[in-house]
Amino acid sequence: MADTYSFDIACKIEDHEVQNAVAQTEKELDNRYDLKNSKSEVVFQADKHLLKLESTDEFTVRAVLDILKQKLMKRGISPKALTEGDVKSSLGGRAKMEVTLQNGVPKEKAKDIVKFIKDTKDKVQTQIQDDQVRVSSKNIDELQKVMKQVRDHDFDILLMILNLR
Repeated sequence: MADTYSFDIACKIEDHEVQNAVAQTEKELDNRYDLKNSKSEVVFQADKHLLKLESTDEFTVRAVLDILKQKLMKRGISPKALTEGDVKSSLGGRAKMEVTLQNGVPKEKAKDIVKFIKDTKDKVQTQIQDDQVRVSSKNIDELQKVMKQVRDHDFDILLMILNLR
């Protein structure tokens, strides 16, 4: 039996799942009658965790974003993992939007999570480690209680419970 148990609160998005969702979105854009001549495109930059959407106008860019969200949800990626930028007009009557994918837990959100867990008064220890939060305790029941509380609370970001040991 282990002396202490722990789990991590993190956000990990599989790049290949995003690439597959982008490919499905582009395929649907080619086939949909209402978007056929819009010359819309979606580009995924995996190294920057960035999606670039481009189309003829703001309305069409938002329609492309909705299609992309549907494809991401089918692949198990929550819309909470997306941070939408503003739609910007560019030369030639085109409209662009940048969407950032969440990768890891931001420092300010990690501090909010730690504060929330400490406010529960459970007998657990928390530690911020780079882009995740580690929660540990000698009692596995306490950890399971904290896991449920974290899942039930809305932090406005995608959170995953990983590595229960």
